Amino acid sequence: MSSPPIQWYPGHIAKAERQLKENLKRVDVVLEVLDARIPLTSHHPQINAWIGNKPRILVVNRMDMIPEKTKQEWLSWFKEQGEEPLFTNAKQGKGIKAILKAAKAVGVSMNQRRRDRGMRDRPVRAVVIGFPNVGKSALINRLVGRKAVASARKAGVTRQLQWVRISPEIELLDAPGVIPWRIEDQENAVKLAICEDIGEASYDNQRVAAAMVDLLVELGFGAALKSRYKLDPLSITGESYVYDLGNNLYQGDKERVARQLLNDFRTGLIGAIPLEFAP
Repeated sequence: MSSPPIQWYPGHIAKAERQLKENLKRVDVVLEVLDARIPLTSHHPQINAWIGNKPRILVVNRMDMIPEKTKQEWLSWFKEQGEEPLFTNAKQGKGIKAILKAAKAVGVSMNQRRRDRGMRDRPVRAVVIGFPNVGKSALINRLVGRKAVASARKAGVTRQLQWVRISPEIELLDAPGVIPWRIEDQENAVKLAICEDIGEASYDNQRVAAAMVDLLVELGFGAALKSRYKLDPLSITGESYVYDLGNNLYQGDKERVARQLLNDFRTGLIGAIPLEFAP
């Protein structure tokens, strides 16, 4: 798989990280949102250190974008690691009740400890953390039951932290997406770019689309590309595929075809395709 160099770290993400670490002191439970297509790559390597001993609810969003068999394999793997992941499709509101139930359970035990110390009950304070565009804002709007925060299918829509009251029992902090200072493994960076979980300014569409074709062939999904575009990727490189498809569809416009390939993957038009499988 070819690995185009992917660079980022806009100033607002550095600021978001500082704000987030400051606000983590005020929260009782952390909701970490992962992308079901790349659950390992979309886990921020510093989150465990940031949250320490705070309870964490692991949310694996976009479950509609992977096959049920892959979902079950991830479920088993996470359970082996001692985690209880909650799979969601925030766009359609699936899996939301389980998150509310888990957050309320944290609140019950927290308030019992408060009462034991002679303190009054208060709402449990939760924060939603994850890479940009993994569906955090859509998830919050589903939890609240209305459009409480800005949501769009692009990275970097949430720029500042804001508290949202979900119910008398739960308050939620919507935080901007945080990404590591840099990702040493360029293959992981490419996966994040393919899934649109990092800002578009950090990568070249044509190189990422070519890398996506190579990766899909490597993972055994070449037939899905052939079926959709009537062009077999098995005997050529991803770069040649983008070039040939551009000639077939758009008079040689490689940028336009690269955008279409990426968009078709991101919207599920090529199929429910995971880029990572449970180890």
